[in-house]
Order: sequence, then C-alpha cells, then structure tokens
Amino acid sequence: MDYSPIVAQVWGMLTWFIPAALLIGLLKSPWAKGQIGELLVRLFAHWQLDKQTYRRLHNVTLNTPDGTTQIDHVFLSPYGIFVLETKNMSGWIFGSEKQAQWTQTFRKRSFKFQNPLRQNYKHLKALEVTLGVSPEHLHSVITFVGGSTFKTEVPANVTQGIGFIRYIQSFQQQVFSESEVDAMLHALQTGRRARTLATHREHIQNLKRRSDPTAERQCPKCGSALVIRTCKHGANVGQQFWGCSTFPKCKTMQSL
Repeated sequence: MDYSPIVAQVWGMLTWFIPAALLIGLLKSPWAKGQIGELLVRLFAHWQLDKQTYRRLHNVTLNTPDGTTQIDHVFLSPYGIFVLETKNMSGWIFGSEKQAQWTQTFRKRSFKFQNPLRQNYKHLKALEVTLGVSPEHLHSVITFVGGSTFKTEVPANVTQGIGFIRYIQSFQQQVFSESEVDAMLHALQTGRRARTLATHREHIQNLKRRSDPTAERQCPKCGSALVIRTCKHGANVGQQFWGCSTFPKCKTMQSL
C-alpha cells in the first residue's frame, strides 16, 4: 500500500499547525501581552491626541543611580509631562494607592503584581532629574487594557482603555512654552539609552539584581548603601524594607 498521499497530507497539516501553535504560545507570553498593550496605547494616542500639542516618546530607557529604568510612554505638552505605565490584564483588579502589591483574579486564580503607581514613581523621579523640571508638572498615569475590571476604588489617574486620553486632556492650564517643550523633547531624545537589544538585556539584569534581597543596593538620593531594616512601630510593624544606611540624615525607604 502506498502511504505517500497520507504522509503528504499529514505533512501539509503540520506545516501550518506547528507555526500556528508557536504563534499562539508567543501571543500568550507576558512579553507579547506587554507589547500588545503598549501598541494599543500608541494607537489610541495617535487617534485622540494632537501630535503638535502632545509630543510623544515610547519605550524610553534612562540611567538611574541603581541601574536603569524603562518608561512605556512619555507625552510632553504645554500642560505638563504625562508618564504612562501600561498594564495589559484581564479579570478583576484589586488594589489601592498605598498598597505595595495589587491583585489580579482571573479564572479562579489570583496573581500579585507591583502597585503600578509605585512602579511609575521611579519613572517620574528619573524624568525629574533628566529634564530638571518641578515634580508638580510631572503626572503619573496608569492605563489598563485587556478588558480588566476594577473591583476596588482607584485614583483618577488609574484608567482603563482610552480613559487615559480624557485624564490627560483634563489638564488645560499652560505651564510650559512651546520652546520649553521642544527643549525637553531634545533632552530626552539625546539622554535616553539607545533602543537596542543590549540596552534591553542590561535593563532586565538590573531588574533581577534589584529583586535579589542579597544584592547590594545604592540609595537613589545620596548614593550610600541601602540596608534591610524592620519596621518597629505603626501598622506595618514587623515588616522589612530597604532603608538608607545614613538614616536619619537620609530617610530613603524602598519596599523589599
């Protein structure tokens, strides 16, 4: 019996099935979800925000005292600087402004993730140093895409879908001139790290090092060493955190 037609048919099916399976697996990966979320934000901004009024930069990596920080989106405008952190998540989202970690509940499973407001705070500080602007003109904006639902009350700057557009457009008082916006755009374009694979790999290594409790850390304010301390008073008694070794001269604190 000649099995050639059967083999040819099976081979033909595999030639599209295997790539399709690999593509589906890739699209479900955290990296792909992050890229899709950032792409959606770019498209929303392209459709809804005037390019001349809101000058934009995406995937901006800046040097910091303890390594690097990577910012999803920066919008420079006469009305302020808007710093966007994107989260592509489904399910229910639980969290408050002061919680160190938020919770995603999806398909009867729960997952912890860093409070995006705290995550974005480091981005704000890096931009404050790079651009030399007052912190009151830097605005943190969080946008969730992917069909998630907030199950707890969140601040106005934590948005869903195109909600970040409305939040940005709610600022109508001019604080920068056009020439100042142009100067800040130039400063970021020249001060950012090159968008290369090497930069991305270095940033990932910095993230791993910062998440390692045994690794040495440097205070972002004074440059001294950070040490692990234990809270002795208040609602967080017993919890450990990173504190500056020069305390009380420097009162920098970071969560573990």
